[in-house]
Amino acid sequence: MGIELRHLRYFIAVADELHFGRAAERLGMSQPPLSQQIRDLEEHLGVRLLRRTNRRVELTDAGRAYLDAARDILGRVDDAGDMARRAERGEIGELRIAFTRSMPLIERFPRTIRAFRDAHPAVRLALIERTTLQQFECLLDGRQDIGLIRGLAAPAPLVAWKLLDDPLVAVLRADHPLARRRRASLRMEELADEGFLVFTRASGTGIYDQLLTMCRHAGFMPRITQEAGESSTMIGLVAAGMGVAVLPRSMRHVHMEGVAYVPIASPDAASALYLAHRRDDTSPLVKAFTQLMRKA
Repeated sequence: MGIELRHLRYFIAVADELHFGRAAERLGMSQPPLSQQIRDLEEHLGVRLLRRTNRRVELTDAGRAYLDAARDILGRVDDAGDMARRAERGEIGELRIAFTRSMPLIERFPRTIRAFRDAHPAVRLALIERTTLQQFECLLDGRQDIGLIRGLAAPAPLVAWKLLDDPLVAVLRADHPLARRRRASLRMEELADEGFLVFTRASGTGIYDQLLTMCRHAGFMPRITQEAGESSTMIGLVAAGMGVAVLPRSMRHVHMEGVAYVPIASPDAASALYLAHRRDDTSPLVKAFTQLMRKA
């Protein structure tokens, strides 16, 4: 016979009542089966848990020790069930979210993080910065649950929800003629003679391909003078006079002396931001965060 949870419950009832009849009534069963279950438990353990006489029932030393352990085991089982139910409701657990470099600069992101933490205080948020291409890999192999990505088409096993269009701006030296004039924006063709600072293809931002498309629509191919992997590096190189850059408007929060951010008057001058997760992911935490982010 293997010990089952019911044996522990039967024993605890008898130990509490110190009377088989009252314990059987408490358990909703008759006394003979209860007595047999306790004898089976003692036989399996090889120890006497209860001392029985015609007038009373007493716990042995072994019985007192076993009672504490039995209560602890049943308490842990109840706790495990409660934890499972809370996880099913999305009240506990861990949610792994990755984001591109500029995402924290977009107000929707910190607002959603605050709202999620307020609504799910027992959930651990693991926040990681990754490029869009890195996020695709980590979503597909299960290393992250949610990706906040930019521009690139998500692989088929993923579903992507469009959050917003982040306008693109030209990043120029503050003394550049296009930055000093009165007009609030510039046309893409006005940059045809400039040298461009661009992201490396490995950066996986999607902006490189978008820049090429915008230039082609404006009737020229960009002259690339420098590649960089970080937006802040590109902004610093613009300040150093190494060329111009096209970056998301959210990067204007990176304040650097001698740099101007000028809107581009072009319908395709925007970089789409998406929330992505595995198509078959049924996690209530993923669902809750996705709903918050889309509403924000």
